[in-house]
Amino acid sequence: MQPSPITEKPQPPAPNECCESGCDPCVWDIYRTELQKWEQAQQDAKNTDAAKPAQT
Repeated sequence: MQPSPITEKPQPPAPNECCESGCDPCVWDIYRTELQKWEQAQQDAKNTDAAKPAQT
């Protein structure tokens, strides 16, 4: 069974959340990772829906 898609798109960090000190991970790194996961979940859900036979 496929996990349900993540419905809420991650929000980018607020301007004051990044200290620009080279943190590892930076809040922007975390955001990009979460955004990639969200995009993949959306694509997986779309592919799953497309693979289902049409109901009549």
